[in-house]
Amino acid sequence: MNTLSFLFVTLELFFILRSSRAADTIRPSQYLRDGDTLVSSGGKFELGFFSLGNNSSRLYLGIWYKTIPVRTVVWVANRDKPILDTPGTLTINGTGCLLLLGRNQKVAWSSSQQARATTNPVAQLLDTGNFVVRSDEQKDSNSETGSSHYLWQSFDYIGDTFLPGMKLGTDLKTGLVRRMSAWKSPYDPSPGLLSFEIELNAYPEALMRKGSAKFFRNGPWNGLRFSGAPEMIPNVVFDFRFVANSEEVYYAYQPSNESIISIYKLNDTSGSGIRYIWIEAEKTWKTYLSVPRDYCDSYGLCGAHGICVIGDQFPVCQCLKGFTPKSPEQWNIMDWSDGCVRKKPLGCGIKDGFLKFDGLKVPDTTRTWVNKSMRLTDCRRNCLDNCSCMAYAKADVRGRGSGCVMWFGDLVDMRQIPVSDQELHIRVSLSEMSKDSNIGNGCNKEMQEGDVELPTFDITSVANATNNFSVDKKLGEGGFGPVYKGTLLDGQEIAVKRLSLSSRQGLNEFKNEVALMAKLQHRNLAKLFGCCIEGDERMLIYEYMSNKSLDFFIFDRAKGKLLEWSTRFHIILGIARGLLYLHQDSRLRIIHRDLKASNVLLDNEMNAKISDFGLARCFENNQTAANTTRVVGTYGYIAPEYAIGGLFSIKSDVFSFGVLLLEIVSGKRNRGFYHPSHDLNLIGHAWRLWKEGKPLEFIDDSLSKDFNYVSEMLRSIHVGLLCVQQEPDDRPNMSFAVLMLSSDTILPQPKKPGFFFG
Repeated sequence: MNTLSFLFVTLELFFILRSSRAADTIRPSQYLRDGDTLVSSGGKFELGFFSLGNNSSRLYLGIWYKTIPVRTVVWVANRDKPILDTPGTLTINGTGCLLLLGRNQKVAWSSSQQARATTNPVAQLLDTGNFVVRSDEQKDSNSETGSSHYLWQSFDYIGDTFLPGMKLGTDLKTGLVRRMSAWKSPYDPSPGLLSFEIELNAYPEALMRKGSAKFFRNGPWNGLRFSGAPEMIPNVVFDFRFVANSEEVYYAYQPSNESIISIYKLNDTSGSGIRYIWIEAEKTWKTYLSVPRDYCDSYGLCGAHGICVIGDQFPVCQCLKGFTPKSPEQWNIMDWSDGCVRKKPLGCGIKDGFLKFDGLKVPDTTRTWVNKSMRLTDCRRNCLDNCSCMAYAKADVRGRGSGCVMWFGDLVDMRQIPVSDQELHIRVSLSEMSKDSNIGNGCNKEMQEGDVELPTFDITSVANATNNFSVDKKLGEGGFGPVYKGTLLDGQEIAVKRLSLSSRQGLNEFKNEVALMAKLQHRNLAKLFGCCIEGDERMLIYEYMSNKSLDFFIFDRAKGKLLEWSTRFHIILGIARGLLYLHQDSRLRIIHRDLKASNVLLDNEMNAKISDFGLARCFENNQTAANTTRVVGTYGYIAPEYAIGGLFSIKSDVFSFGVLLLEIVSGKRNRGFYHPSHDLNLIGHAWRLWKEGKPLEFIDDSLSKDFNYVSEMLRSIHVGLLCVQQEPDDRPNMSFAVLMLSSDTILPQPKKPGFFFG
């Protein structure tokens, strides 16, 4: 070959190589060198060489988002063996093996032990972020259905980042385990101590380890979500998937909208797993969720048969009913690791029974047995007949074919959670089972008159406390009757609700409030001290609230200025948590039916206390709604389906909460609201401004100085509009409302509200 011909061939080959590197593939005899990259067909991901920090002498091959200005590396090939002090080169040989070459063409990393040999191989970067080796005859595919045909894929070797479309779990046919492992540091991608995987117990569960020790447990998949992951409630942001069959067990997720960019990262330095969403307008990653969430997520914190509760109870670790601390001395100094032991020994068989618990993350599933087709009644019988079985539950909470899971040995790592579809039945001695246990007998037994254990006050002591019900002690008057301030002999300040003989609520409502309030205890509910029943007198004795009620402040222009945003938001969260307790976490499921600003009392620290349960109703555990021909409550707060059809449910309370939320943000009443340019009520006014993109105009003028909290105010308006949607099924339950208010969760768009005309 003459010189000119040789030069022509060389240049031709050079341009062929350069053009292939600008695309998404690399073929045998082609090389990707430091400075060159592959770009996926849609331009979403880029593969090439990079270094970390200022250490340019350590070179890695990785994949990152091309469309994001903040370089976010999602996969590293040679994470524990960087190329040192020399340019790197990537190629693929004739059998489909990827080779990463360093100094003197020495192999720094290869896929030789991973890939199946083939002819005519090609390596391709897909728009999912998956780097694959396939046969050149195989059709290009970004779909998951084609993944099994790849000869090798980076998605099988997850690093610290879990991308949509990846599978976290095990291929049971090949034994391939796909688990996450954190980087040692932001400048060292080699595997750190933190890992996250799906543990293959009989009842598989998501587990985070620190070294070999269990660090955080998301719990097993119950058909809808991981047991300990309340944030996985169905939403418009992510679709979650869990597969467990004879061939594979894995978890995967996808954003419901292709425009959402999301990653899940393990961070060894913070000891957490964090799901981020890219916010294009702000050019930053924003935290969607982070685990562990709080103290109670520490694995096994409360020991065997202990339950961790974040709330008003102290200590945070409590023994299950029927159990007592194994080491009281250690328990008292907040060392709960020894856990709890049974108060009464088990007798086995008919001498035992089961207490039902809900609102829990179910225990560690290391020692479990599962039958996917067994009915729950058969599950109970089998557990009762097996003296080693300590608890049972539905394996799948989705209706028919619930399946059976049974636990053996100690029950470890339980915590209270706001959302739970899975009831846990724990074995105890029959002697520990009583009518007031957490057994879910419902309202029929709880509401009997003889079942009320409440201190009684004599008429003389109440009269003395209120200066014989003098006018200057009168705090106000409602449908129940007048309310007086009083002071007992021990200095305790009280509020006395005195049933009027002409009260339109009457004796039944009095009994209803006594029966309910005697059973309910929560920091965001008004505390009932006792009652007085003598002759025709019927009185309720409550704790006194020095700051009166919420309407005393927010609807008064002068007093409203005293409520800065942080106080208002504190009140909002208090109301939400109190309502969540009524709907889900109390022994009874309570529908308040008259939630309004005047029924939210405020103590001296401005803590919200829901009051006035005369109109409340309780449901059986499996009851979700009821009808009545007597619609009660306050116009402006009543949900459409209740006002028109007499149908009330937890969702009718959610509507009332939404109205109250909008009133707190705006400082205006829904009922009687007037605007010179339209005939809408406060709900309609909020909806109109939201649709016009002007929600800031809805915020109370007195909050203008709290500009640092604008995003929190806008989120509150957003949640308020979600709560007052026309259709009950569109409204969130209170557990989701609390989650939306107290986190940065992406919110769905609200639909048309109900009753939005004046």
